[in-house]
Amino acid sequence: MTYVKDILARIPGDGLKGEGFPRNVLGIIMQNSDTFGPFLNYWVTCKLEMGLTVREQEIVILRMGVVYNSDYVWKHHVKVGREFGIVDQEMISIRKGDYEAFVDREKSLLCLCDEIVNHRTVRLELWNTHSKILSPKDIVDLIHLTSQYMLFAVMNNAFQVQVEPALDALPGVHDSISDGSPHESR
Repeated sequence: MTYVKDILARIPGDGLKGEGFPRNVLGIIMQNSDTFGPFLNYWVTCKLEMGLTVREQEIVILRMGVVYNSDYVWKHHVKVGREFGIVDQEMISIRKGDYEAFVDREKSLLCLCDEIVNHRTVRLELWNTHSKILSPKDIVDLIHLTSQYMLFAVMNNAFQVQVEPALDALPGVHDSISDGSPHESR
């Protein structure tokens, strides 16, 4: 168990720690104790070693919550996203699939995220367009990230994993975003 705690302590930021810790989904994954530790190590190592910033990762993860209609993924990452500078208007744009407000690099990540989910590949014309902005390593990292959150979102939906009570008040995928907090403007 110390091994698992050491891995989890490496998660960037505070949003997935303490009250935001995703204990319910990790409890499901833990059902196979042989793969739990290696999966966690892979997940956390990828988050730390990617060329994508934590903000960029969170933008993509929030989009994955939307496209997979996963309140569990969305609510956990609203909290983390805010910690890394994602404001409510950006969350609304992520929901709508309207990426005009984002800088080119973030826009490319979101467009390719949608491409990977919708087409299970990156078509040549999009590869040519976005490879002018993103490096091949960035695209590999994006594929790692989307794959991880496909797993999380499908697992949460299939097992109907309940959001931890401390996160219930956060907006879900279909709820109003504005909570009156200072997160509403950029």
